[in-house]
Amino acid sequence: MTSIAIVGATGYAGVELAQACASHAHINSITLMSAREGGERVPADPRAQAFIEPLDLGALGSDFDVVFLCLPHGLGHQVTATALRGSARVIDLSSDYRFRDAAQYERVYGHPHPVPELCDVAVYGLTEYGREDIKSAQLIANPGCYPTASLLGLLPLVNAGLLRAGSRVTIDAKSGVSGAGKSPTETTLYGNVNESVRAYGVGTHRHAPEIESRIDADLALTFVPHLMPMFRGMLATIYAEPAAGVTLAQAREAIADRYANEPFVHLIDSQPATSSVARTNHCHVAIAEANGALVVTSAIDNLVKGAAGAALQNMNVMLGFDELEGLRTPDGGAL
Repeated sequence: MTSIAIVGATGYAGVELAQACASHAHINSITLMSAREGGERVPADPRAQAFIEPLDLGALGSDFDVVFLCLPHGLGHQVTATALRGSARVIDLSSDYRFRDAAQYERVYGHPHPVPELCDVAVYGLTEYGREDIKSAQLIANPGCYPTASLLGLLPLVNAGLLRAGSRVTIDAKSGVSGAGKSPTETTLYGNVNESVRAYGVGTHRHAPEIESRIDADLALTFVPHLMPMFRGMLATIYAEPAAGVTLAQAREAIADRYANEPFVHLIDSQPATSSVARTNHCHVAIAEANGALVVTSAIDNLVKGAAGAALQNMNVMLGFDELEGLRTPDGGAL
């Protein structure tokens, strides 16, 4: 049996993860911790069925098989290092270890990485493209929600060599407000979000270089995220130029073949809708042609496949469990 800790268990992703882990057949102990040391033990829910413990670095280094970090960017470096010095394996849902090298991290974030040696250790946890490395990983960097939706839609075409070299890929992505985290800001206040759609982080969003770092091809990328008046859900619309002679049928076949045996990623005939994947670990992908361009649409739940569900899926691969464990529907299918 497996003992886990969830650090940062009060955030949206932490709550989702705790709920999923509660139904996992191979987890016998779940400890919920806050993001900081000190303070009081507090109920995790109104009925006090579970409690949030203050962060205990000593316990993280000795008492757990797996430690999940659901912390904002930059807050988990000490926690990660402490857990790895012990016997725990770490799955980090923040952006702290998503770049392959510390120099790239510094270029994106504008300051040196606090623990640069761990950048070489971390495995990027896009499960469908990293299973073999995930199996032996001590530290997994869970992908961002936008990169998850974007890469699952784009990589089959890139890896099959179906896009014109030197061309531009444009990703128009839309997210519910939960993607901004639980801490309130003026941007995410109900009165500012309701009945309104806005772009943000144009040219500056840090998920753009994350997506670029995982595309091994001569392609330029334009990424524009938008905030939608809904709580959860994400839709990425990807515009790409096919290589000479490549047809829509070939592109569709590449996606279908790549995901034929995947439990959570599905090529569908209709256009994906965020409501169809809400509260599930699924990604729905579709492809069409528009005036010579290939248009891929990819929908996920940003809190599940874009965060907590992917983290649990990675743990299952890491520990050799059934990949669907903790992510099943009541009838036993994939959640």
